[in-house]
Amino acid sequence: MRRRLLVALTVFAAIAVLAFAVPLSLTIATSRTQQLVLARSGDADRFANLADDAVTAGDSRALADEVSRYHELYGENVLVVDARGTPAVNAGADVTDPGVVAAVAAARRNQRPHAVDKLTPWGAPTMLVARPVGTGVQVNGAVVIEASTARARADIGRAWVVIVVGGVVAMTLFMLLAVTLSRWVLRPLAALSHAVEELTAALPKPRADTVAPVSIAGRHGGPPEMRALAGSFDAMAFAVADSADAQRQLVADTAHAMRNPLAALTIRLDSLEPAIPESAASTFRGAGAEVDRLTALLDGLLSLAVAETPAAFDAVRSAADDRYCDAVQVVADRFDAWCSAFAAADQELRVAPSPAHADVAVAADVLAQILDVPLSNSSRYAGRGAHTELAVATEPGWVAVTVRDDGAGVRPGEIDKLTTRFFRGSSAPAGGSGLGLPIAAALTQARGGTLTVEAIHPHGLAIGVRLPAAVDR
Repeated sequence: MRRRLLVALTVFAAIAVLAFAVPLSLTIATSRTQQLVLARSGDADRFANLADDAVTAGDSRALADEVSRYHELYGENVLVVDARGTPAVNAGADVTDPGVVAAVAAARRNQRPHAVDKLTPWGAPTMLVARPVGTGVQVNGAVVIEASTARARADIGRAWVVIVVGGVVAMTLFMLLAVTLSRWVLRPLAALSHAVEELTAALPKPRADTVAPVSIAGRHGGPPEMRALAGSFDAMAFAVADSADAQRQLVADTAHAMRNPLAALTIRLDSLEPAIPESAASTFRGAGAEVDRLTALLDGLLSLAVAETPAAFDAVRSAADDRYCDAVQVVADRFDAWCSAFAAADQELRVAPSPAHADVAVAADVLAQILDVPLSNSSRYAGRGAHTELAVATEPGWVAVTVRDDGAGVRPGEIDKLTTRFFRGSSAPAGGSGLGLPIAAALTQARGGTLTVEAIHPHGLAIGVRLPAAVDR
């Protein structure tokens, strides 16, 4: 990846430098060429005026003296011809040179001068500048200057050297920047890949019967560094998922295996009850209560392990229709089932006005199991005189069932912890395992829904269960 990144940045830098250097070089060459042409054109026009005056006066000595001084001063050849094309003044020009002959002929025909080619450091050593003598109606001869391009080409060459040196310096700076940038980008990537590899090596190896999913690198490819990181991440994710599954399976197996010894222990304790003296009866009843609490705790762990393994639910679903139910009907059933418990706790349970029906993509027994948790908590912890309400609401694609009470509630700092395993509110009385809401949350999430816990002002608690609505059947 570093090589590709460096190549890409280098190509980009080269394009940027060339896009600046090439137009600048051409502009300098064009400007210097135009400067030379304008200067020699002015000299040719001056000689043409002097030649026209010489024709009018019939004396060409002033013209000859001016041409001679120009030739000595600049070292450039000058040719002046009369109307018949005969050389009138010649300062070093070769009258047989085809270029000179063509320039003279064009000027005598009063043709528009051709555009001069852009000068380059390796261009021609001279350039011809021709002007007609006289007006456009009457041409009395021509002037040709064989201008030297040495100085102009030298100026262009020096400017181009400066541009090349500047371009090389810019490319060097770009390369250093590209190397620094590539290291800055790839160093944390390499460190992350190494850290993921170390973490993966420390995780338990996946079981032999586990089928690994298709890797990210196998699906998308990419540079070697990215493929290595993707491979390490895939291995880590696979190992973590397998470890989580193994952990849930261990919890489920342990809870299931311990239920039989606890059941046997309960039977033995029941058989020992007649033989327990009155002085030890309270201790014996306490031991029985602890066994019952431990049994309930194992049942909760087993339920939580099953709730966190969606595949376990798929194995026990018998028919496709069992995955759908009417939330309004389930709420009515739970109201009937819990009325007596709330009445015994000196509380009131009611159902808020609801729609005629609200089908959810959840089995009726699962939704009932989810709702039993907040209903049980309300009846146990809301306090005497509390009012609990069951409400069903629908929205596009979703059905929400809420259990809210105006009881004692919990402290604000404990709201977000209520779905944490084994957490119990500080105001909750003795009893309970702290697994009810985590189990309900796991059951809800396993079916694509969410469970939320919110405080009610001025006091109370609301448990919201939001589940996907069932499609039309």
